[in-house]
Amino acid sequence: MNSKQVVLITGSSTGFGKLFADTLARNGHTVFATMRDPGGRNAKNASEIRTLAEKDSLPIYVLELDVTDDASVERAVDAAVAKAGRVDVAINNAGYVVSGLAEAVTTEQAQRLIDTNFLGPVRVNRSVLPHMRRQRSGLLIHISSAAGRVIAPSMGFYCASKFALEALAEAYSYKLAAQGIESVIVEPGQYVTPVFGNIVTAADEARTNTYGAVKQIPAKINAALSSTAGNAQEVADAVLRTIETPAGEKQLRYLVSPQSFGVDEINALSKRVQANVLEAFGLAADTKFLKGKAVGSV
Repeated sequence: MNSKQVVLITGSSTGFGKLFADTLARNGHTVFATMRDPGGRNAKNASEIRTLAEKDSLPIYVLELDVTDDASVERAVDAAVAKAGRVDVAINNAGYVVSGLAEAVTTEQAQRLIDTNFLGPVRVNRSVLPHMRRQRSGLLIHISSAAGRVIAPSMGFYCASKFALEALAEAYSYKLAAQGIESVIVEPGQYVTPVFGNIVTAADEARTNTYGAVKQIPAKINAALSSTAGNAQEVADAVLRTIETPAGEKQLRYLVSPQSFGVDEINALSKRVQANVLEAFGLAADTKFLKGKAVGSV
């Protein structure tokens, strides 16, 4: 990949997404910072990004993109390609947390969560991949979580959405390798971002109240995560390093966390097991990157 990339980021109004946009642009990459409703609910956030870009002469452009809307995703990707001529990197960052006892999460809440955290990246990838395949190059970055590998008891549906995202992202890595496109997973641990203030609580309070002391688990976990949270710039720096790592030399998974929680051990074991699976199906050669580097190495 070229040293300076055209990068599209979802969920850029606040948190990781906004930090990614700033960090990448300051290192010379062209950034399309996308978000829902930049003219309405996110008008202030969009204005702050535009003002920053103008003040510091940063190549950041704000686009409207709702990851739950196919047409919105297509419009944003088409606009980015029309302006920059290509999209080299898509960062699937948009997402949120539902916290509470699993039985108390309504089906509507679960559907909305999956629509954003899992189907959102599906829509974005389907939109950018035709452009990347024509280029014979590209990078899909999926912002997962340590909770995409281990279970926080109060975040069952959030964990499920990230487990699903990790599986799909790994499947992409095998199938796109021969076309010069890489798919990687970034697994942040606990970091200080607005996500803690935007946690959606399980809606069925009547069911929650039947669980006795167990209903205190969500509050305990949220407090523990908040008290040990690190500096989110570490995640932005990891994303920058990933983008600037030469094609064919990237890892499949990057754990970036103040604590491992054993995720690195799970990733190492998964790498060995997956290598055996691919070998058993006779697919080891078919899933290697064009330069001969095995996609999925950690």
